[in-house]
This record gives sequence, structure tokens and C-alpha cells, in this order.
Amino acid sequence: MSESKLIQKKCKPCEGGVPALSPEQAQRFLKMLKGWKLVSGRIEKDYIFKDFVDASSWLEKIKFLAEAEGHHPDIHWTWNKITLVLWTHAINGLSENDFILAAKIDSLK
Repeated sequence: MSESKLIQKKCKPCEGGVPALSPEQAQRFLKMLKGWKLVSGRIEKDYIFKDFVDASSWLEKIKFLAEAEGHHPDIHWTWNKITLVLWTHAINGLSENDFILAAKIDSLK
């Protein structure tokens, strides 16, 4: 599977009761993405923008994408830098949804 195949998928609601991806599974999905890194059982990526307004405009797009997918990143924002952190809270680990949303986010930049 490639990043483009992830983009074509839709996040599925997760209410828990399913296992998180194993480290090996997470590494396979991570290879489909550019610039994301695995940190403490989560995936994250930094995005740098021209200025505060540029960052804000991009974050507005993320807001609508996350709502449409029903899956939301943790957002850390300082002036022209946004760090997105993805993990599935309901299972306290990574799921395919995290990688789907990451691929879709990257398609917006």
C-alpha cells in the first residue's frame, strides 16, 4: 500500500475494544508517509510556514479535514511552526486511522 492508497481510505470510528497496531505494523504504515516519525507510540510531524497567518490558514484546512474524517490530531502551534501528533485515544495507541489522516493532511500542504 502507498500514501495515495491511504488517501483514498476513510477513517473508521474507533470506540476501543480493538488492539493498537504492533510496532512492526506501525513501521510498515510509517514507510508510506513522508517526514512523519514514530515517537512514544504516536506519529508526529513538524510543518513550517512563512508566518503566523500562513500557518493559521493551513490549520483551518486541517480543522475541516479532521471533522470530515472524525479523527483529530493533537496540535502544537508556535508562530510559524505547527507540530501535529496522531494516535487513537480510544485504544491508547496507533491505528490505521492515524496513518490515513496523516496522508490526507500531507496532501493539503
